[in-house]
Amino acid sequence: MDIARTELILGGQKSGKSRRAELLAQTWLAQSAAHRAVLIATAQPWDEEMRQRIERHQQDRAARVPGMATLEEARDLAGALQRASRPDTLVVVDCLTLWLTHWLMPADTQEFEAKRPAAPDWQAQLAMFLRVIEQPPGPVVLVGNEIGLGVIPLGREVRAFVDALGQLNQQVAAACQRVTLMAAGLPLALKGDRT
Repeated sequence: MDIARTELILGGQKSGKSRRAELLAQTWLAQSAAHRAVLIATAQPWDEEMRQRIERHQQDRAARVPGMATLEEARDLAGALQRASRPDTLVVVDCLTLWLTHWLMPADTQEFEAKRPAAPDWQAQLAMFLRVIEQPPGPVVLVGNEIGLGVIPLGREVRAFVDALGQLNQQVAAACQRVTLMAAGLPLALKGDRT
């Protein structure tokens, strides 16, 4: 499997997006003993179900890609990517949708507000992120949801989020060397070489 300099993997829930990213990380790690892989996780445990989901993902990932380190960052994705990216390191960001959620629909709990570092506004953060993924030192795999294929959601805020995610996906896809759409565990090449 060929590793692109930058790849955006989109799909619906349980479409196989994260598994494809993990497969790319496994492939990268198998190519050289000097290679490293890092996951930048954007999820936050807002409630008990989300805590359990994160724990399950951590256990599954540790079993499938034991050599992958994890860095948690909910908001400063540009900074985290700059810190983690090196020529010998493949970085997986999972996922862009939760990253956008933290910016546009942040949790209202004081616990999460207190942990939030001072950061620029969303547009400034997005601009920094797009600059970072233009020429990363090593390969970067970005995972995100495609949620605009279904019924138009009720509610102004939800429609605004779906629009913002669609715009984010378009901007990131334009910046990436390869874009893959996952459906039923199968990859469909939208941009770049088919793998």
